[in-house]
Amino acid sequence: MALTGRTALLAALGSLPVGVLAPSWTGMLAVNAPLSLAILCDYALAAPVRTLRFTRSGDTTVRLGDAAEVQLTVTNASRRRLRAKLRDAWPPSSWASGTERRSSRHTLTVPAGEQRRLVTVLRPTRRGDRQAERITVRSYGPLGLATRQGQHRAPWTVRVLPPFTSRKHLPSRLARLRELDGRTSVLTRGEGTEFDSLRAYVPGDDTRSIDWRATARQSAVAVRTWRPERDRHILIVLDTGRTSAGRVGDVPRLDASMDATLLLTALAMRAGDRVSLLAYDRQVRARVQGRTASGNVLATVINTLATLEPELIETDARGLSNAALTDAPRGSLIVLLTTLEAAPIEEGLLPVLPQLTQRHTVLVAAVSDPRIEEMANARGAVDSVYDAAAAGQAQVDRRRTADRLRRHGVVVVDATPDHLAPALADTYLALKAAGRL
Repeated sequence: MALTGRTALLAALGSLPVGVLAPSWTGMLAVNAPLSLAILCDYALAAPVRTLRFTRSGDTTVRLGDAAEVQLTVTNASRRRLRAKLRDAWPPSSWASGTERRSSRHTLTVPAGEQRRLVTVLRPTRRGDRQAERITVRSYGPLGLATRQGQHRAPWTVRVLPPFTSRKHLPSRLARLRELDGRTSVLTRGEGTEFDSLRAYVPGDDTRSIDWRATARQSAVAVRTWRPERDRHILIVLDTGRTSAGRVGDVPRLDASMDATLLLTALAMRAGDRVSLLAYDRQVRARVQGRTASGNVLATVINTLATLEPELIETDARGLSNAALTDAPRGSLIVLLTTLEAAPIEEGLLPVLPQLTQRHTVLVAAVSDPRIEEMANARGAVDSVYDAAAAGQAQVDRRRTADRLRRHGVVVVDATPDHLAPALADTYLALKAAGRL
């Protein structure tokens, strides 16, 4: 049993005249006895909480930043009307800060033998699985003096998926891909390694593309056109070690890498290439085996990335290289989303790079911090001068690291979180156009 504020107010109002006019045990009994009797009657008339039944329905997935609706159906199996306040508890990250109380608490009335449906709106602030916690119900009597209280569980899980904000860049990259594949009419066809068709020569065409046999059979000069190869294998490797936990602005490095992964996956899938995913630090954290465009690889990758979190340990570069060599057939494009910090690259990645570059095309993509450039260009106070010197040195070290990777035959993409995804997609298209994929 729990007493309400109304009960305390009535007790206080009844005690005032007794304390002033008849301060005695008899006067106190005259006030409290009827109040106690009313409380007991009210408690007895309150609907029991134990017999309530709860079922859930609604959304099971939601993109980060969007809203999910979960319906909770309350069935009152007792013979008394239920007047209750209900708290539908979820983890704190299921709502924006300060909105949990308004979103999780409900007031309802359910007649005997009937049911009512409540809607809890979730707006998660983090990726991953959000599981419903306890349902706390406080059932009030008709006088509002006493309550019955109890808890129930109604399991439900909502998976919060990566937001995929870079999908706005997909239409323009698909248009470029159609040009490379020859699906749109353009003056200059994409240069690839698979023969596409013949067309008439126009000034500016590469003379090496002239088909002399076809030219001999007709009056006009015929030129071969090419298209990029299809069904190539792309292995996207996410470094989930300690460096991926760092934040660039409000975005964790790992989340920026995920966004770039999704755009590249969507683009490669439309290009007819096989896409695999590997998340690794000192062990495999997630793996999606290579699939073709016929499979819904993008949905699989999104679902896999939803629960992936960075690990505060140093990445084992040798183990990562071995895992990549195991998953990628010869001639694949290996896209490694990691950091360009000098120490992890020089001590970890560079010694094992020859194993990868001998068999595959390797692309390293990293998230750069725009704040470093701002600090490097800062002027004014003495503290700013020191910050500018440190930031300038960091930029120099980063460029040197990228140059060392390029000397080993690695393609390097270094961009801010907002530009990493489109830059990676453009590099992929450029490799296709150059016949390297």
